[in-house]
Amino acid sequence: MATLIRNAMTVDVEDYFQVSAFAPHISRDSWESLPCRVERNIDRILELFERQNVKATFFTLGWIAERYPAMVRRIVAGGHELASHGYGHLRASDQTEVEFRQDVSSSKAILEDIGGQQVLGYRAPSFSIGPKNLWALDTLLEAGYRYSSSIYPIQHDHYGMPDAPRFSFYPNGNDKLLEVPITTVRMFDRNFPAGGGGYFRFFPYALSRWFLQKVNRDDSSPGIFYFHPWELDPDQPRQAGVGLKTRFRHYINLHRMEHRLQALTRDFRWDRMDNIFLGQK
Repeated sequence: MATLIRNAMTVDVEDYFQVSAFAPHISRDSWESLPCRVERNIDRILELFERQNVKATFFTLGWIAERYPAMVRRIVAGGHELASHGYGHLRASDQTEVEFRQDVSSSKAILEDIGGQQVLGYRAPSFSIGPKNLWALDTLLEAGYRYSSSIYPIQHDHYGMPDAPRFSFYPNGNDKLLEVPITTVRMFDRNFPAGGGGYFRFFPYALSRWFLQKVNRDDSSPGIFYFHPWELDPDQPRQAGVGLKTRFRHYINLHRMEHRLQALTRDFRWDRMDNIFLGQK
């Protein structure tokens, strides 16, 4: 075991056609007619976590939960935390305050009704809370959330807040809602992504492992790792007409993801977000 520190394992529960980068190519009106693959992929993840004795947090779309309530209940029955990813994968930065309040309130209510447990956490689609919409964190508090994991302190062409704290903090001067940023490594006066997603598929596994070990060892802090169910699915339908950069980011090394995830769950200790950051246990 690489470290005694418990790191947070998280899953952003959405299907392949709901990815933000595909939004210009796949209309929301077509979602109902597209073949869903999220349930089979979630079941693979649950089996892997059970084998490796991993407990995780599943940030789940309300749209998905409404259509797959039995899957949501299997997540809860496995001892995992159910958290919100919003309703329909709309970026927080693309919503007004009224729209955002409705989005996070409705998704919370849907998940709590189906899962039968209180929903305390939220993650914005595409890490879409940043300097221009920090009001969203106050809205989350008003809606009854206890923590957010919506800020990625890196420079990225679609998201990021590189000047944000690298580790958990209370934003906007309150001590009621905790923000838990995605993990980064500080080197050469900049933050490097170390929390999963496409970077985990792009980087060699040894580098990703070293990044997380460095955070545990040098910063004495837990890491936050995230991935999506579609990242374990190399046979998912391929989208036509998407740009080269989007195609590269989405499809690179999908066939290696499950093996790398098995190694990651073996090499580190893992737990739910609420257990680590809210002291639920």
